[in-house]
Amino acid sequence: MKSISLTLKIWRQAGADAPGAFQTLETGQLSTDMSFLEMLDVINERLITTNQAPVAFDHDCREGICGMCGSVVNGEPHGPEKRTTLCQLHLRHFTDGSTLVIEPFRARSFPVIKDLIVNRSAFDNIIAEGGYVSVNTGSAPDANATPVSTSRAEQALDAAECIGCGACVAACPNAAAMLFVGAKISHLALLPQGDPERNRRVIAMVRKMDQLGFGNCSNERRCEDVCPKGVAISNIARMNREFLRAITLTDKG
Repeated sequence: MKSISLTLKIWRQAGADAPGAFQTLETGQLSTDMSFLEMLDVINERLITTNQAPVAFDHDCREGICGMCGSVVNGEPHGPEKRTTLCQLHLRHFTDGSTLVIEPFRARSFPVIKDLIVNRSAFDNIIAEGGYVSVNTGSAPDANATPVSTSRAEQALDAAECIGCGACVAACPNAAAMLFVGAKISHLALLPQGDPERNRRVIAMVRKMDQLGFGNCSNERRCEDVCPKGVAISNIARMNREFLRAITLTDKG
């Protein structure tokens, strides 16, 4: 078993209105098989035993599927590994003796709650604005009763991979949420089940996104680079087409 020793510069902020600053901590020797969040667990155990406040950070499933974890490591949301959430990042990807700067996601629409935890409820508000999806609550339909082409099904599933972690917002110089919103709109707009509310949904979600203070896309493609699920920016283009289509077909523009 290999071991590694790191110097951590972690953002500490007691509350939303409190001033923040970096705290330097030494990890000591840790196994390279340890995950990034397990490293923070070890650091917190040491802080608690010395009567210091543990580092607050978000986590839940630790399997890369819930979207709860997320911090910026050396300038990269979720760290340096492509298509990897912070909980699935392991210490073997770092060099022994290196320094890691760990910060919360930075965006006006994601205010800091404490240390590495930010308030991402703006994403929930956008989803809620999208409303419901009409479904038949009767008996199960016959197989293939609603045909969907393989191409559209694959595109819908690719968009549905978005876990709503917010890394796209943190990486974008404009703090745009258009990759997230584009993915959520795409995976319903591509399927017949999402068609009845298609126009109303895209208009409501885009306007809510703008209302919450997110910026606009300027084709930096940083969102696509850091997305742990590889969601493509083609979903942003589809969202823009869906929005234009919706305001053209309705009187809500």
